[in-house]
Amino acid sequence: MMNAKNIGMAGEKAACKFLKKNGYKILELNYQRAVGKIVGEIDIIARKGDVVSFVEVKTRQGAEFGLPCEAVTYGKQQRIIKTAYTYIAEHQLDLNYSFDIVEVYHDGKKVIQVHHIPYAFSL
Repeated sequence: MMNAKNIGMAGEKAACKFLKKNGYKILELNYQRAVGKIVGEIDIIARKGDVVSFVEVKTRQGAEFGLPCEAVTYGKQQRIIKTAYTYIAEHQLDLNYSFDIVEVYHDGKKVIQVHHIPYAFSL
């Protein structure tokens, strides 16, 4: 059995593979910036066409504690949005944006399912 950190890393790797397979170009992994006193992190920043997606990856071994997407609370969404603004300003982007969630289900040994939720939340 893998520990929680390794399962999380496997989830992010599976999410990248899934996004690439579906036409996304990965721009950044684990992008971190201080937003005020809070350090914000975005798991994956990817682009498909003229849309840049800021992706939060949630990996779970089951749904007994709710769906993985339910762990992306309003507060977490706000930190991701503020961090995304920093990325947009740094790179002077003038594109469309989406805030996505990728749910990854892991059985303790391997990834068993990946579910992408585009436009999971908005400004």
